[in-house]
Amino acid sequence: MKEFESQVLQEERLSTPKIILLAFQHLLAMYAGDILIPLLIGAALKFNAQQMTYLISVDIFMCGVATFLQIKRTPLTGIALPVVLGSAVEYLAPMEHIGNTFGWGYMYGGVIAAGIFVFLISGLFARLRKFFPVVVTGSLITLIGFTLIPVAFQNIGGGNVADPHFGSASNLILGFVTALIIILIQVFTHGFVKRISVLIGIVAGSLIAVLMGLIDPTPISQASWLKIPLPFYFATPKFEWSSILTMLLAAVTCMIESTGVYFALADITERKLTADDLKRGYRSEGIAAILGGIFNTFPYSTFSQNVGIVQLSGIKKLRPIYFSAGMLLILGLIPKFSAIATLIPTSVLGGAMLVMFGMVGAQGIKMLAAVDMTVNNLLVIAVSIGVGLGVTTQPTLFHILPATVQTILDNGMVVGCVTAIIMNLLLNGSKGLDETRESSAK
Repeated sequence: MKEFESQVLQEERLSTPKIILLAFQHLLAMYAGDILIPLLIGAALKFNAQQMTYLISVDIFMCGVATFLQIKRTPLTGIALPVVLGSAVEYLAPMEHIGNTFGWGYMYGGVIAAGIFVFLISGLFARLRKFFPVVVTGSLITLIGFTLIPVAFQNIGGGNVADPHFGSASNLILGFVTALIIILIQVFTHGFVKRISVLIGIVAGSLIAVLMGLIDPTPISQASWLKIPLPFYFATPKFEWSSILTMLLAAVTCMIESTGVYFALADITERKLTADDLKRGYRSEGIAAILGGIFNTFPYSTFSQNVGIVQLSGIKKLRPIYFSAGMLLILGLIPKFSAIATLIPTSVLGGAMLVMFGMVGAQGIKMLAAVDMTVNNLLVIAVSIGVGLGVTTQPTLFHILPATVQTILDNGMVVGCVTAIIMNLLLNGSKGLDETRESSAK
């Protein structure tokens, strides 16, 4: 821990205004992906406008709490990597099903149970570290980036494929111009301007949307100034075995994806992750999920978007993340401020996501460049990425299987990760688990 803290202190010092801008960039990168979950859950459970506003606000507040839990290292929790946490998409389908079938109370009971489960198995799951050598983690990180590219393109089109305006000229212009601005800033600028390229791109894209008359400020005037999060606001948690089992499967799926994000950030920040680091990371997410159930929101996990931000900005310090977590807490308490951020067009955020997710995939390729490209390793990479992308593009492939099984098999990142682990064991045997050998090849 002392060694890590000294590394942070040795990094370049940034002024407070610059740190705030970097923090705001992290916040905007995750904002769209995070508010999407409460919007979808609220719509599925037929929340009214007042309930929906509250759900979004308290969710943003809990994102700040969850981020603090993860970046602050304590004897039990905190992986202390520059990451922002948000609502875990893996739980979306199970929560919708439980909420509509059994009721809101059982849905939140399942969230709490999932959090307790993650906390309790964190040590065991962390000991699986040896099953994630570079050929596996590199494949997983590449897969994380590339499986999210379709999400970026969906957002560029407007977000809702059923909307008649999806893929309109205005959406395409905003999305691709935003991506182009970010790329041009990365190529032709230097210093701090280059580091906030995503923020500049999002602001510029939003200003273009204003000039095109595509932003309606009405939500700002309708939002209230203050809303305090309350425990059990929607329902008191209840527990039922099948609901809990479904949520536990989603929890394992989420832990696998988080593992890939941890390793991606560790590679960028040049930090060697230990089993103890992973255990602290999983515990933080487990506690965040328990709090999510108590405050009737969601489980929380590390966001892949922010890996791309760290890569693009080159800033590996934790201070911007602390500021970002603080901003999330403030936004969650003041719905009127939250409403301002919701005005950013989905297509603008999609353009930024295109660059960020591409950078995550590129980080995975960079890691794979250090792998000895034997036929066996090539097969591990090719088949795991191929299977993961295949499941992502054909999510209904396993529709004949039970819903609980589909929860796992419909996630390309999880299927690809499990495939990489199994193939590495089959083709490389115990030699494939020798981290020292692969690290020295780096």
